[in-house]
Amino acid sequence: MNGARGADVARLIDIIDQFRRESILVLGDFVADEFVFGEISRVSREAPVLILRRREMHTLPGGGANAVNNLADLGARVHPVATLGDDAAGDGLAEYFRKKKVDTAGLLHRSGWTTPAKTRFLAGWPHTAQQQVLRVDREPDGLPDAAIEMIVRKARERIAGVSAVLISDYGYGSATPEIVASIRGRKRWARPVTLDSRHRLHAYAGLDLTAATPNEAEIEAAHNAQIAGDPSKLDSFARRTMARLNLGALVVTRGRHGMTVFERGRAPQPLAVFGSDQAVDVTGAGDTVIAAFTLALAAGASVLQAARIANYAGGIVVMKRGTATVTREELVAAIRSDASEKCAEPGCSSAGVPGSSPRTSPTG
Repeated sequence: MNGARGADVARLIDIIDQFRRESILVLGDFVADEFVFGEISRVSREAPVLILRRREMHTLPGGGANAVNNLADLGARVHPVATLGDDAAGDGLAEYFRKKKVDTAGLLHRSGWTTPAKTRFLAGWPHTAQQQVLRVDREPDGLPDAAIEMIVRKARERIAGVSAVLISDYGYGSATPEIVASIRGRKRWARPVTLDSRHRLHAYAGLDLTAATPNEAEIEAAHNAQIAGDPSKLDSFARRTMARLNLGALVVTRGRHGMTVFERGRAPQPLAVFGSDQAVDVTGAGDTVIAAFTLALAAGASVLQAARIANYAGGIVVMKRGTATVTREELVAAIRSDASEKCAEPGCSSAGVPGSSPRTSPTG
């Protein structure tokens, strides 16, 4: 049993070591995640609201751009295709990825279009933790046909050289079922294709996708019903979604309850949350999950192996503040640490875990 555990851990690490050899096409809605930090100075005399003394502002890639950012930090070669506005947020995202040596030729700047942005205001008293007190969103109008045609063309130019396709649909127009259908054409995909769709999961029926990674709330919205912690309802909704989309697998993320992996012809496989179930910040965790999951599939992982790697990745980023990423080194360290902690039964040794030291007993 212990040898099997060591071999299992070694396989996960081997998959992660392959990440740098993979290239991923990301078709997605780019979002600028803006964080404005301030201190509470007093209550306004004009209205019963707090006055914040602004200290600093940071802008990070969000939405599909966060998936790209995670893929890049995991070592993959990434080819994003997305629309950006001709504005400060769009320019900032493009420059961010140029500095990270990510291919930006598929980023289309659209004059008069607004780059989606989510501005979060975080505040606190001096010497206290800062909390989010307000979020302001800037959203664009729909994309014209000419822009959509350009997205399809850019994606088709890049797809032959990639090992997987990741679709990140936040509802802003760069990733839609119609665009995906145009990119695929009449042929079946020759590589794994994964989906993260915020508002229209079931609209991707008939597109020959490999897997999707919705959260529990998105599954509930797709079926217009509550799961309310009932495993039988979760199983029923997940199976119906898989049948409707003709998916081989569905990975449902469930917050502090971890995730559940559904595969065709197999029993559901729950994965407990890695690390603490008291998240520091869940912003963008779903982007990290699909990035790690897709990259692991591209590297030859089984669905369950890919989900386990994604589960570790999600557990790492929710303990970071703001829109965060995970690295290969962090993933490997988490897997080794988790394996060592679970090696507690009599006679168990962590010697089979690559990079680990044998555990010592409390008496030495």
